[in-house]
Amino acid sequence: MNTKDATAAVAEEPSPIGTSGATSDLPSDSGRWSRAGSGIMRRFGPLLGLLVTCAVLSFLSPYFLTFDNLINVFRQSSINALLALGQLLVIITAGIDLSVGSILGLSCVLVAMMLKAGVPWPLCIAAGACVGTVLGMINGLLLTKLRLPHPFIPTLGMMNVARGLAFVISGGFPISELPQGFRFWGAGTIAYIPVPVILVLAIYALFHVFLTRTTLGRDVYAIGGNKQAAMFSGIPVDRRLTMVYAVSGGLAALGAIVLAGRLNSGFPLAGDGAELDAIAAVIIGGASFFGGVGTVWGTLIGALIMGVLRNGLTLLNVSPNWQKVVIGVVIVAAVWIDVLRQRASTRRRLVRK
Repeated sequence: MNTKDATAAVAEEPSPIGTSGATSDLPSDSGRWSRAGSGIMRRFGPLLGLLVTCAVLSFLSPYFLTFDNLINVFRQSSINALLALGQLLVIITAGIDLSVGSILGLSCVLVAMMLKAGVPWPLCIAAGACVGTVLGMINGLLLTKLRLPHPFIPTLGMMNVARGLAFVISGGFPISELPQGFRFWGAGTIAYIPVPVILVLAIYALFHVFLTRTTLGRDVYAIGGNKQAAMFSGIPVDRRLTMVYAVSGGLAALGAIVLAGRLNSGFPLAGDGAELDAIAAVIIGGASFFGGVGTVWGTLIGALIMGVLRNGLTLLNVSPNWQKVVIGVVIVAAVWIDVLRQRASTRRRLVRK
């Protein structure tokens, strides 16, 4: 069995034909309709949730559907969208990356310090992206080379290391007044469209092609679908996992560049708690903590849902503390729905057997 065939076997849903290969093993027409309905909800459920949320908020607040407010939502959601895209790749492999918020904070401080030192902004952007990528690669190497039992451990360690370094390097103070050319990437517009929004759409389109049209992308799904089967089929699992965590760190650094440009500042607390929003966006977007499932565009919709929800709560004068409560409930609900989907999928497989 070659790599492509094995990848397809573990990434796709099981065949509706029973394990014996006879069509008489099918449970019933209702079972097929149930599977079809589940697939439709996984694919279009996030979009429906976004539309419903927008409809409710437009009814509750007359300011929600204004052009300026929607542009503001898109701009604010761009940072979480970048972090969530890296988190998507990790979660597809049945992993998790708790360090993206801290990597964002460290990269934000480093880029700001380089800019204040007079380094040209293109070099600062490149250096910031490299730092994030290297830190993410370290996460992957710690996971694969030390054979740690779960990615929770190395990424939790990196979360504390990166945040601590951000405070040590900056002295705990923000670094402001950044060059105008650099600020364009976070606060600029092109034909009334924020530059971060254009950047996010371009990167998401690129990663959609990567995950659906390349061997590397299929390998990522294969590892999440069945890691052992992926190893037996010849996929270099350790290298793919290292790559995935490196990409996650690089996208977190890119989020730092956008954030620093938008706020005209680099500060050590940047991205505090951002990993939770990124994870929530991925799960709301239809990915599964159990691995092997998730789409780029679903994740983008999940990030927009998070952005719309936060914006709507602010327009309704809900205090930041209660906003945290609501976001926490949304995260738990999203994970619970993922667990229910997994249980339903398991039951269907048992029925077919």
